[in-house]
Amino acid sequence: MSNFDEIALDKRNMLYNTPQNLSELPIYKKALDIFALSQNISTYLNQDLSALKEDGSEDNDIYFSGDIVQQSVSLVPEIVNAELERFSERKHKHIASLKHITNMLYKNAYRLEHSNSNGKDFLPILRNELKKFKKLQRTWLLTL
Repeated sequence: MSNFDEIALDKRNMLYNTPQNLSELPIYKKALDIFALSQNISTYLNQDLSALKEDGSEDNDIYFSGDIVQQSVSLVPEIVNAELERFSERKHKHIASLKHITNMLYKNAYRLEHSNSNGKDFLPILRNELKKFKKLQRTWLLTL
């Protein structure tokens, strides 16, 4: 089973294990959109970045393409955990983790924009979606 198959399976499990009201939240839906977009961008970038350079070394940007998928798949569980957590201190840990993941995802998307790939044209779209996600985060935090 490939990493992408495992991530897709995790995504399906997230959907089935999430209470109905949480899956209707705009921030939850946007997190799923970001995951799908990250996965598609990473697949596209990997085609360009997986080739070895002329000196036989690999392109370091290929790791950032995997990072955006791993970080984006972590968004939904943190939202669910923050929503379901009863204790304020633990809830704040999930919120802080969500903010950190979002910021790292944004930085990695920015780094990939400077990569040697045709797919880099899609990264501003991802960063724009992350900006929308951050706005949704601020609104969502007021409801917790």
